[in-house]
Amino acid sequence: MMTTQTLNKNANHAATAPAFLSVHDVHAYYGESYIVQGVSFNVHEGEILALLGRNGAGKTSTLRAIARVSDPELRKGEIWLDHQPLHRMASHQAAAAGLALVPEDRRIIAGLTVEENLKLAQIAPPIGWSLERLYDLFPRLGERKNQEGTTLSGGEQQMLAIARALARDIKVLLLDEPYEGLAPVIVDEIEKTLALIKSQGITTILVEQNAVRALKLADRAVILDTGGIVFDGTAAEVLDNAELRAEYLAI
Repeated sequence: MMTTQTLNKNANHAATAPAFLSVHDVHAYYGESYIVQGVSFNVHEGEILALLGRNGAGKTSTLRAIARVSDPELRKGEIWLDHQPLHRMASHQAAAAGLALVPEDRRIIAGLTVEENLKLAQIAPPIGWSLERLYDLFPRLGERKNQEGTTLSGGEQQMLAIARALARDIKVLLLDEPYEGLAPVIVDEIEKTLALIKSQGITTILVEQNAVRALKLADRAVILDTGGIVFDGTAAEVLDNAELRAEYLAI
């Protein structure tokens, strides 16, 4: 029988396990606007981390800094993925190192079918999941593989964006507001998918305004407030701490 003690022991493994993705003292700017102000946290392999905070707290900017996109500009700090220095890389090099960012606008390529969007992701190595496996994971995409990607519903476009990330051989999936504008039943489907992705050993960082849903899915949470970290611990701790939620998440 699993006791509370064994559960806690397993939960604490993340705190003692070596970091897989390490963000250390990251400072990032949009022009002269100082947005990410000395952020440090670790993510462990196969973990789902919820990166939370109110609007304007710096969540998306932190995610974009990790992905090494040009905006915001990383001016100080180190980001390591499995011993590789992401902070010295451009976004295409970070992608080749195993990082995939699914932005809020999803970036589905107009004029291409679902299948063409997926095949395009596999033009250059490292290649990840096969089309067959992706259609197993997302049956809706299989049914609509010859449909133009931009004509899909919002939920289906989100599935396509995640499938396109998995079409490459990735280590870390960065998701920016994946539940935005989606019906709860579609969010359920995406959550099941993220749990399955986790079971395959892929590490996920999730930025999400729907904090309760994100916390129920995540192993750990980092809460940002005005560009800095105010909490780093288990997702369960945040769900159990009404004062913390009220102050930093307004929930």
